[in-house]
Amino acid sequence: MIGHFIGYLIGPFQTFGFMRIALVACFALALSNGPIGVLLLVRREGLQGNVLSHAVIPGAALGFLYAGYSLAALTLGGLLTGLIVAGLAALIASSRLRREDSPLIAFYLVSLSFGVLVVAARGSQADLMHVLFGTVLAVDVKALVLISSISSVTLLMVATFYRPLTVESFDPAFLRSVGGGGGAFRAMFITLVALNLVASFQAFGTLLAIGPILLPAAAARCWTNKVWPMIILATVIGMVAAIAGLFASYYGNLPSGPAIVVGAGVLYGMSLLTAGRVQLKPKGLKRR
Repeated sequence: MIGHFIGYLIGPFQTFGFMRIALVACFALALSNGPIGVLLLVRREGLQGNVLSHAVIPGAALGFLYAGYSLAALTLGGLLTGLIVAGLAALIASSRLRREDSPLIAFYLVSLSFGVLVVAARGSQADLMHVLFGTVLAVDVKALVLISSISSVTLLMVATFYRPLTVESFDPAFLRSVGGGGGAFRAMFITLVALNLVASFQAFGTLLAIGPILLPAAAARCWTNKVWPMIILATVIGMVAAIAGLFASYYGNLPSGPAIVVGAGVLYGMSLLTAGRVQLKPKGLKRR
């Protein structure tokens, strides 16, 4: 009985190489998505992260239009347009429109629509679905090397500049007042977000790339308010969601990317209920 259960767990990864590559890619993404997602939530910039994830679409679409499924073209194009939109969002943040969400929503809609039009102009319906939703199980060795490299760079940068990045998240004015170069660390963080979105795009597509970044971080925030424990917990939750999603994809014949994102969403919902952040009992029924 135990041997059958163990075979059920390791069978997919022992039998198929693409399952092993997908698992390693998801683990590498979880390692870098943990700190990036937590810092995004601490900064209360989840909406900006979502907009930035869709800003990758036009560049990736233009890369696809130019070179097809070229890893370099898709990556460079997505990173370029992501940084351009991040710069535009920074200009808006410094203007009188900084309290309005309409410019960000406009970026979101225009980027998504333009990317869809570009891919549809050359590719087929399958190409469009691949760019939008990705295929975790189709990650090859080249994409795995790219994902692992971005994850390593992210971890190195966060470990090296953890203190100023954290201070800039909570109180950027204080960092500027002590001569800490707040603008430089802001630019560094946005670049890291764009890089991780490009890495996540390789597995989850442009529509779902932000899911593995924000959902584990949101689940971890239900349990603690301390940044370092939150990062560790978000990383673990991301790995658990990846394993659960890959099992659901393999045994249930389901799309792998959406299954992993749904798994992360389930863990977030369970964290909300278990950690006591959501009260299901009406206030009138509570004991006096």
